[in-house]
Amino acid sequence: MAILNGKKVIVIGDRDGIPGPAIAECAESAGAEVVFSSTECFV
Repeated sequence: MAILNGKKVIVIGDRDGIPGPAIAECAESAGAEVVFSSTECFV
């Protein structure tokens, strides 16, 4: 059972935390479609 099955998500990761591609992989494994993924620096 996928929690995000059929949902579209936008992923914004943090350079000093968890990067966007890592979060995107988790979202995809939960059934989501990643429409945008980025890693930003929030300083």
